[in-house]
Amino acid sequence: MNERQPGAGTFRVTCPHNCYDTCGMIVTVEGGIVRRIEGDPDHPHSAGRLCAKGYSYVDRVYATDRLRHPMLQSPKGSGQWRRMTWDEALSRIADKLLDVYDRHGSLLPVCLYRGSGNLGVLHEAPDAMFRAMGPHTVAVNQLCMAAGAAAQAYDFGGMATSDPRQMLQSKTLLLWGVNPAWTAPHQMNLIMQAQDQGTSVIVIDPVATATASRADLHVAPRPATDGALALGMARCILDEGLYDQAFLADHVKGWDEFAAYLRRDISLEWAAAETGLPPEAIREIALAYATGGPAMIWVGYGMQRHANGGQSVRAIDALAAMTGQVGRPGTGVQYGQMNTWVFGNHLRSYRGASGRPYTGPDAVDGNRTVTMGAIGQTLPAFADPPVEVLWVTGGNPARQEPDSLSVRRLLRDLDLVVVVDQFMTDTAREADIVLPTTTHLGNWDLHASYWHHYISLTERAVVPPFEARSDLSIAWALSAKLAELRPGFCVFPTEGDEQDWVERELKAGGFDVGTVETLRRGPVRAPIPEVAWESLRFATPSGRIELASDVAEADGLPRLPVYMGTPLAPGEYPLRLLTPHPAESLHSQFHVRSWNLRNSPTPLAEVHPELASRLGLSDGDLARIYNDRGELRLPVRVTRNVPPDTVVAYEAFYPDQAYSVNDLTAPASEGDGAFPGVAYGDCFVAVAPLDRRE
Repeated sequence: MNERQPGAGTFRVTCPHNCYDTCGMIVTVEGGIVRRIEGDPDHPHSAGRLCAKGYSYVDRVYATDRLRHPMLQSPKGSGQWRRMTWDEALSRIADKLLDVYDRHGSLLPVCLYRGSGNLGVLHEAPDAMFRAMGPHTVAVNQLCMAAGAAAQAYDFGGMATSDPRQMLQSKTLLLWGVNPAWTAPHQMNLIMQAQDQGTSVIVIDPVATATASRADLHVAPRPATDGALALGMARCILDEGLYDQAFLADHVKGWDEFAAYLRRDISLEWAAAETGLPPEAIREIALAYATGGPAMIWVGYGMQRHANGGQSVRAIDALAAMTGQVGRPGTGVQYGQMNTWVFGNHLRSYRGASGRPYTGPDAVDGNRTVTMGAIGQTLPAFADPPVEVLWVTGGNPARQEPDSLSVRRLLRDLDLVVVVDQFMTDTAREADIVLPTTTHLGNWDLHASYWHHYISLTERAVVPPFEARSDLSIAWALSAKLAELRPGFCVFPTEGDEQDWVERELKAGGFDVGTVETLRRGPVRAPIPEVAWESLRFATPSGRIELASDVAEADGLPRLPVYMGTPLAPGEYPLRLLTPHPAESLHSQFHVRSWNLRNSPTPLAEVHPELASRLGLSDGDLARIYNDRGELRLPVRVTRNVPPDTVVAYEAFYPDQAYSVNDLTAPASEGDGAFPGVAYGDCFVAVAPLDRRE
């Protein structure tokens, strides 16, 4: 890899989207045009392979429906758009920000919503830009993994994963609520390698997924009863005397309390009744896990998207603690890790002083916060001052937030909505101003994974087409406009060089992985242990795994990983709706104008034959799926891959169709002592057949 200007040669880049694998890519550019994208053979995890989404980036760069220029919609929601210059767009935005500040004495009426659509370090630029102005409102947490992350913080002191290749050291793998055949194909390849060398693979999932089809054993509990299954397994391990007494004595706090709870409140028969599984099936997987070591559990994010998700993860963590399956090769509870996410300190160093720091109950770092997953309910309720302006980048809340109809209503009511995106998403359609941004082939960046341990680079391979600009260049430009109108209002730089900023982030990071030139030669492994918690020193107050957590108790949660049952279906909406990820899409980031969704060109709902028979539905019939928040009208696919009394509708993006599964899902709860996160899986609906003429 020789240093080249963008537009000619081969360039090393990293897929930046919200995915376990964070794959390496080699991009070939000729005459300023991307000609080929291949997997990077020097990337230790993705090893020269890409998924279908990765190979589609050529189409994405040159898609005919890409946003090309800044656009203004007037009036809002009319669909009447006109092209703007960048100067006009930035002037309108800057004028509004200064107007808000002059009327309210702060920028608290301005809210930043930065989603996880691009996880590169330099895509933190909007956060840095608004911090450089002063206190404002910001959407915090995330939609995907919050409950499980909180659970592991209570148990271990934080999230940590072993190197993904540690699965090759396992003799038993429990894949719990995760479908890597679709969502982490490179890890699935390692799982199949482990299976070929004798590892037993057990999949726990209410849906018969593609991963389940490759398992040695598939166990299908009722949706949202994973905590009951884990506790039933724990009781079996306790009764059989298969727990590790020495490990518990040396490294676990609260074992006696937890064991007393199991003996008092948990039985194999109770777990069977809750999960719908035969007692012998629960016993089988409990014994396989406890005696078939080294054993590892991979907990998927979908499993914890329930009201009891955090407690379910704590119960699964307890299985590893009581059997001593932590800190040794081939063991542990894999969920995610942030230990490699030590970059971004240079961006975070810019802090402005326009307005006093916010000190209300929802304050973080001087800013007012709103929880992602509840913005449709929370932002309209803010007063003193109310929110007037919303800046959205890296996200599509009008489709991906739960109760997305309420989000669309919110967007229509705000004075100014600015959306930075590559395409006219549902959120962009509700905006006043849309700013076109780059794909990852048109900007520099730095990347860490929340799964593997490698730090990697994105070189700018092409000059961005049309008038697209990166998040960082937009931040520089808006800061320059504010400096022109009111010097000193924003202390963020007004210009710069992206490659230089990557270098600065590397120098300001929490550990040394070299320079840009080092990363040009290939990804570098972060200096963290290959085996999570191998020191057996945990980041909890006691330094041990905490089955009994004083911190959880202080936070208004149970001290122990006790069972918190799933909400019951209301009478008028008797069916649970599950909304998993499809194979070919990633949230709303890939769409059918490419070839990604060729296997599912239209949305559909999957139902079990028993349910179809009760409702009078046949394969291909049209059905209305509805609750008190909204409705979908979809053809049905009748399949035994889904549970009875459950509807499965995938949360893919179809730009030409008014399809959003999140019109039906419930917003995140706040202030009720529950774990953080969004209970997407606790959505209940009714289904009625439709005549295709309706």
